[in-house]
Formats: sequence, C-alpha cells, structure tokens
Amino acid sequence: MLEVTELPAGQRNAIGVTLGLLGDEWALLILREALLGASRFVDWRSRLPISNAVLTARLARLTESGLFVRGNGYRLTERGADVWSILLSIWAWEDRWVAAHVERLPVRVHRLCGKPFDPVLVCSACDGTVLAIDHTLAGGFGPSGSWERSVPAATTRRRSGDSADAGFFPETAALIGNRWSAALVGAAFQGVHRFSDFQRCLNAPPTMVADRIRTLCSLGVLGDDYRLTAKGLAFFPVVMCLVGWAQRWFRAAEGPALVHRHLPCDSAFVAALDCSSCGDRLARKDVVPTS
Repeated sequence: MLEVTELPAGQRNAIGVTLGLLGDEWALLILREALLGASRFVDWRSRLPISNAVLTARLARLTESGLFVRGNGYRLTERGADVWSILLSIWAWEDRWVAAHVERLPVRVHRLCGKPFDPVLVCSACDGTVLAIDHTLAGGFGPSGSWERSVPAATTRRRSGDSADAGFFPETAALIGNRWSAALVGAAFQGVHRFSDFQRCLNAPPTMVADRIRTLCSLGVLGDDYRLTAKGLAFFPVVMCLVGWAQRWFRAAEGPALVHRHLPCDSAFVAALDCSSCGDRLARKDVVPTS
C-alpha cells in the first residue's frame, strides 16, 4: 500500500508540492545517481560536481519528503524509486531536443528486447499512445486544482538565471526549475497562448510573464505566437509523468489537482511508458544506459 502524504486543505496541491521538490536540477541528479546505485554521501560527491553543503541540504529535503530513508547510507523508498519514469522522459527529451550537455547522454537500451528505444507515453488502461496534439485526453483542474495552488512556493535551481552554459538537464531545469516557467508550461498545455490570458491565469506581474515567455521562446518551446512548438509539445510525457507521480504520492484534502480521462477507452488516465522498439511496457529494472 502506498504511503501517501496528506496535504492540508487550501494549501499547495500535489502539483505545487512536486514542482517545489523535483523542479531542481540537483534533486534530479541525486535521484538519478541513486537509481544507478549511489547510496553513500561519498558516492554522490565522487559522481557529481556538488558541494558538501548543497548535497547535505538536498539529501535532507528528499529524506524529509519520503524519497530516501536513512540507515547505512541513504536508501531509495518506493516513492523515490518511482521517479524513474520522470527521469526517463527527461532523458529522452533532452537527448532529442537539447544539443549542449555537460556530459554526453548515454543510449537507452531495453533489457527485454535488447534494442535502443525511446519511451512512448501510453494510457495504462488500454495501452493506447497519447500525444499532446491528438485530443484523446479530456479534463483539467480537479477539486484541489488552481493556478495559485499549483505553483511552488520557491525554487532551488542549481544555476541562477537562465545561463546558456550546458548543464546535466539544462533545459528541463529552465522549464520546471522556475516557478513561473513551470506554470507557463502548464498553462500552454491547457491551450493558453495570449499574453493577457497567461497573466490572468498566473496572476503574476506583467514583467515576470514577459520575461518567462521570452525565455521559453528563446529555448524554442514557445513560438512567436506563444503556442507550443514541436519541441514544446514533445515535453508532454515529462509533464504527465510528473503529474502522475505527484498524485500517487501527495493527496490534498479536497481531492486531486488534475483529472483526465482517456477518451478512446473512457478510463481515468494514468500515464505509463512503452518501449518504442518492441511495444512492451517499460519497467525501471529493464532500462539500461549504455555508452
């Protein structure tokens, strides 16, 4: 049985809490290395260019939030290990759409079929492929959903500003590592594309909205018409895996923040990932990074 964290009524919902926790490049990198076997402080220090102070703070926060438990080092909980689908979706998107990285991204191989693959977003009920543009999902905000409650309280991105320097997840960090960028991306996926509508939904100062739109346009995620580009639409699996993880592990008193139905099978939509090479459902243990 999942140990779900109950959130107080009227406060930040599962989406806001998750973006505040995982919208941070260091947190994602620490979790990535944990999935690859890191469990001791020295493991992360030897694998990542991270200071003792930052690593200590991030591990403490991830432990407090239920992603690690302390023992002989740090052990991933079921909640922590469950971020694999988010990290896999980020890996595939950065590999396809982002040229500059601190390190070359490895090739993804599916252990069961032995072939390189891309993760394909599907409905867990019927296994039908789901794209951002195919209009097979219906829904939106649920009982605890609102723009205000879905924006994280603060962000802790590894790099300040929007540096052009390559990072490990450079553009993912730019999209979900800033509270207003994350909200803008969410609004864009709900069909918002006018400046005035972005400002109304986010209830943010015009200068902030303009700055975030400018950043997303410079990254090629939004076009000149402020609609999602092909690159922006391709980020959809990351968004839906984040939403799925958020609502599995955090629950507001009023109910879910987002509710979607998959129209072809008329089921509540729960994201899953299939292998593009063999079509089988992907599992964490069957994803192998190779150089």
